[in-house]
Amino acid sequence: MDKIDKIRNFSIIAHIDHGKSTLADRLMELTRTVDGRSSQDQLLDDMDLERERGITIKSHPVRMFYQASDSREYELNLIDTPGHVDFSYEVSRSLAACEGALLLIDATQGVQAQTVANAHLATRQNLAIIPLINKIDLPAADVDMCLEQLEEVLAIPCEEALLISAKSGEGVGEVLDAVVERIPPPKSLENTSSAAALVFDSIYNPFRGVVSYVRIFSGTLKRGMSVRMMSTGAVNDVKEVGHFNPDMTPDTVLETGSVGYVIPNIKSPSDAKIGDTMTDSKAPVDTPLPGFQEVRPMVFSGIYPIDTVDYDQLKASMAKLRLNDAAFAYQAETSAALGFGFRCGFLGLLHMEIVQERLRREYDMDIIATYPSVIYHVYLKNGDMIKLDNPVHMPDPATVDHIEEPIIRANIMIPNEHIGDIMSLVMSKRGVCTQTDSVDTKHVIITAEMPMHEILIDFHDKLKSLTKGYGSMDYEFHGYRTDKLVKLDILVNGEPVDAFASIVHIDHAAARGRLIAEKLKEVIPRQMFQIAIQAAVGGKIVARETIRQLRKNVLAKCYGGDVTRKRKLLEKQKAGKKRMKQVGSVHIPQEAFVSVLKT
Repeated sequence: MDKIDKIRNFSIIAHIDHGKSTLADRLMELTRTVDGRSSQDQLLDDMDLERERGITIKSHPVRMFYQASDSREYELNLIDTPGHVDFSYEVSRSLAACEGALLLIDATQGVQAQTVANAHLATRQNLAIIPLINKIDLPAADVDMCLEQLEEVLAIPCEEALLISAKSGEGVGEVLDAVVERIPPPKSLENTSSAAALVFDSIYNPFRGVVSYVRIFSGTLKRGMSVRMMSTGAVNDVKEVGHFNPDMTPDTVLETGSVGYVIPNIKSPSDAKIGDTMTDSKAPVDTPLPGFQEVRPMVFSGIYPIDTVDYDQLKASMAKLRLNDAAFAYQAETSAALGFGFRCGFLGLLHMEIVQERLRREYDMDIIATYPSVIYHVYLKNGDMIKLDNPVHMPDPATVDHIEEPIIRANIMIPNEHIGDIMSLVMSKRGVCTQTDSVDTKHVIITAEMPMHEILIDFHDKLKSLTKGYGSMDYEFHGYRTDKLVKLDILVNGEPVDAFASIVHIDHAAARGRLIAEKLKEVIPRQMFQIAIQAAVGGKIVARETIRQLRKNVLAKCYGGDVTRKRKLLEKQKAGKKRMKQVGSVHIPQEAFVSVLKT
């Protein structure tokens, strides 16, 4: 038991851009986990996308050794976590493998919406929380405000907070001592000595297959062992075990309390499930470990290959990405306009954007995505209820009794002077402000209920613009509410294009339809016949734009003579155009789909 007493497992949680990755870099430098030649900024952010955007997308573990003030050497297992609300599932998975968390607060911004959400997540898992006030070396730092918010908003005594600067390294040594003193060592499972490991993350390696990131709760895992995945029942031999230093480093054994990786002999990404319990197949544990909640996608969008030949490759790429990102879900679907593709589920709009970018970069896929949607509950007049995530499958309006849409409860933290602007923004998105709480003399939290569909596209951007970058938002699902919702169809030359269909509020249908029609008029090339672009609700046309036809000058050869000769030629051309319109088809270029998605 002496060895397990010297292990500490912890995460770093914070709002986005509060310095998590920088603090992780300093901790690794102080513990000499990386040497000077290997050191670089955002060392645990190994994706190009993470470095470009300055955000953490994937949680990444690392093992460090630290000589504490009591002259004993401790093994510290750090699991870095994302900060954006769309990746809260990643945070919950990381926290399930820990006993403590470092709660990081930016001294210039104070407690933000996602800080509160992550702190509550850690509290619900009964983790020891160490609050850190970061960036104290900046001229704009307001430490007193942060300490006041710590007590008022999070109910954490300000005496427990440590003042640090992750960039300069000031106070970071005290953080390591606090981790050793305040975070309890791991406990082994009672009444069993069998191996039990929680799979909190996985990646796919094209040469080695599935690599599972695990936290050992009891027993040991070794190379050559036969292990069983409790949810699928699959039995595989372990090819390799090891630790993160911070790169994967092979080892002989993973013992109770430690964090590391296991490479079982799994070749198919679909056979590995994140949140599963890995146990000894010869002496399995009785019950699986309590992992974390099953993720529910909130935003849906269709993803299609630009070239239909790439469909099978896209399917294989999505299977590998799903292993790497458990919150991503997909199923096959077809579209009359786009061909074969997939209906994909995401946690939010940033999550959708990141998945699409990863498919393009990591798997070299040329893809196009349809307009994002949410799950609607459509109640029919015969009493049935349909869950609808694709507007194309909307039943006949004559059979629909009413439609319910998902509602979110948002906590919006802003400076006091922007209250009026943000309330107006919420109301323009069909939201209702239910509560306003003062955080301190300068900040306020507005609690609002809004349709989830309304925040998908531009709400966050407008929030940042109106508050000059100081506003932040966290949201959670709040149930369903009935409203006057209709399906908006876009018709090109009289033919509905399913990729442009969407479900909108009846009051916004005409404006939305007009906007899409105007966009399509700009990007669809002119034909030899006139093209009508129409937006329709049911059988009623609510907006229209017309693309004029290309016309040959048939009067060029008429140098004079009677006017009836000219009229005869024009009438003949007109009849030809009418006949062409009946048999002609309109090719909609790829840019048209992209431009509509950006409206």
